[in-house]
Amino acid sequence: MLRSLSALLLCTFLCTCVPAQETGYYDTTAFTQADTLRGSLLPARANYDVTFYGLHLDIDPVERTIEGWVDMDYTITGQLPVLQLDLYENLQIDDITQGDTELRYTRKGNAVFVELPHPVDTGSRYRMTIHYGGEPREAQNAPWDGGFVWALDQRYRYWVGVACEGEGASLWWPNKDHLSDEPDSMLISVTVPERMYVASNGNLLEEVELEGERKRRFDWFVSYPINNYNVSINAGHYVHFEDTYRSFDGEELALDYYVMDYNLAKAKKQFKQVTPMLEAYEHYFGKYPFWDDGFALIETPYLGMEHQSGIAYGNRYMRGYLGGLIPDDMDWDYIIVHEAGHEYFGNSISVADHAEMWIHESFTTYLEALYVEYHMSAADARRYMVTQKKYIENVRPILGPLGVNFTAFGSSDHYYKGAWMLHTLRGMLNDDPLFLGLLRSFYQDHERSTVTTQQVVDYFSAYTERDLQPFFDQYLKHPTIPVLELRETDGQVMYRLQADVPGLAMPLGLLIDDEPVRVTATADWQPMGRGIALDAVRVDGTRFLVDRQVVENPE
Repeated sequence: MLRSLSALLLCTFLCTCVPAQETGYYDTTAFTQADTLRGSLLPARANYDVTFYGLHLDIDPVERTIEGWVDMDYTITGQLPVLQLDLYENLQIDDITQGDTELRYTRKGNAVFVELPHPVDTGSRYRMTIHYGGEPREAQNAPWDGGFVWALDQRYRYWVGVACEGEGASLWWPNKDHLSDEPDSMLISVTVPERMYVASNGNLLEEVELEGERKRRFDWFVSYPINNYNVSINAGHYVHFEDTYRSFDGEELALDYYVMDYNLAKAKKQFKQVTPMLEAYEHYFGKYPFWDDGFALIETPYLGMEHQSGIAYGNRYMRGYLGGLIPDDMDWDYIIVHEAGHEYFGNSISVADHAEMWIHESFTTYLEALYVEYHMSAADARRYMVTQKKYIENVRPILGPLGVNFTAFGSSDHYYKGAWMLHTLRGMLNDDPLFLGLLRSFYQDHERSTVTTQQVVDYFSAYTERDLQPFFDQYLKHPTIPVLELRETDGQVMYRLQADVPGLAMPLGLLIDDEPVRVTATADWQPMGRGIALDAVRVDGTRFLVDRQVVENPE
């Protein structure tokens, strides 16, 4: 237990107020202290920066336990008498040391507060070591809930994986579990029974037989900054094969594949899709962002996850999403295309708060359409986008509350509705070179960095020389979408835009008797013309996420 002075300092650090977020939708939502401790940057977290993690773990797939330690290198950035780590409370801490000093700590739920041994200067650097172990949380439906996946393969051999995007990496290893702080590099050293093979992020440095223990250790190294939830380990009876991708400038990228031994032939055929996928994304955004760490697909007992440079693949070598989701005349693997798209948006461009996960998911979902457009046509991409509309629910804002680790989005709108928001912006601009140039420029200017929603809005507005704040506010901060209202007055069709955001004006593409027409809809009624039947006027649903409604007695 901390001494009384430390307890006072801890209280001071915890009582700093954090605003819940600006949408208004969540103003009456109650959040727990655990939500705040995990999601906010109070001084005990904000005032240090992690530069390196060394994760050393021994996995027992029979007992379903883990044991090991984490070395954490960090730099002091402000006053820090008490440092907050995160580790789920079901895992035990054996000790925490810094140099030769064992440090005092207290736990509050999943948060760990460590008393530093003496006053520290801003800019000073330290290594803290946390020994821990136990039975980690087990996922019941990975990757939609986080935890370890303890499985058996088709030959009844142990097969282990882990996915933890929403719940956080602290469910299986101690760290500063906040999206804003990525280590510059990371060592992932995993020991397993001797017949198993470990595949992880980055490059394999060494494989070591542990004499007399009937175990093997695999040391993987990540040389780029990485989100904590992207760190993953996979242990099973893998076989490895490799390929190369030649970029547009001639440089070769290492492609590594780790699959179940009985699926080798299937994998060699299915993973040929990686090259055209990388080609499409390089065309739109530039070279693969984690070049030195290579690109890998690792077969997992769950569907998939965007683990940086070591993507989890569990689509069973089927087209689409387990055989569905994409149009019947298309033949591509959804997990390869979607999860690899996250290498650009999610892993390279990242957010600092779960509330803004739309930046990860909306852009990546739109990358699927760009993949179709590159290899088929723009019309096919629009046709693919239309198939996503049925998944849009409009149940709550895409943008969540900041600072409280809010992950219960409740729908897939930050995927499909967010992608349609970008697609609608493309339709509004009606200038593909401008729109595609915007996406490429935004990505390249923010590659391997953390961004906010406001940065996206400001950049898009500056690049297009339009005020896009009302547009993004409508689609991100309100559950509903704009409505094009129509009425007939004195034989003339009138139209206006009904929206939650005052002053929203949208250039729209309409179809009048199937002929394309462009209008700019505002909150004011405007004439469309005479001799037009109301039922002949439609919004171009292949380019715009805007509803249509006929009103008889408008205000």
